[in-house]
Amino acid sequence: MTEPHKGVLIMADYAGDITPQQAWEMIEDGAVLVDVRTSAEWQWVGVPDTAPAGSGPIFIEWSTWPGGARNDAFVQQLQDAGITADAERPVVFLCRSGQRSIGAAIEATAAGLGPAYNIVGGFEGGPDDSGHRGQVAGWKAEGLPWRQS
Repeated sequence: MTEPHKGVLIMADYAGDITPQQAWEMIEDGAVLVDVRTSAEWQWVGVPDTAPAGSGPIFIEWSTWPGGARNDAFVQQLQDAGITADAERPVVFLCRSGQRSIGAAIEATAAGLGPAYNIVGGFEGGPDDSGHRGQVAGWKAEGLPWRQS
C-alpha cells in the first residue's frame, strides 16, 4: 500500500487532507485527480489541467446538476474509470472549496479505493473580501494549471 504523502494531515475516514500543491506533486508521481464538482462548474468555472503532469483528470459528479441529488452511482463510476481496490493508486479528490471532496474521499475509502485524499481549498477556495472565489485559496489561487472552455 502507498505510504501517506509527506506533510499530509491524516484523517480517520480517509487518507488525509492535502494542499493543492501537494496534490500536484502527487499527480506528478502517478496519483489520479478526480474532480467531483458538477458538470455546470466544469463548464462555466474551469477545470484543472493535469496534462503537464502526464495525465488527465477524471470528472465524476458527487452531487448531480441541476437538481443537486447525491450521485448514487459514484463508487461504480470511479471503478468504471479504472479506480479499483487492487490498483492501490493514490486518488486526490477536488471540489469547489474542499467540502464535497471530503465526502468523496470517505466514500472511496469505505469502498477500498485509494488511498483517497481531499484537496483543501478545492478548485476555487472561499470568497475574498469582495465575494470572489479563486483568489485566496485553492487550485486556481496557487497558480496550478487549469483551463476554461
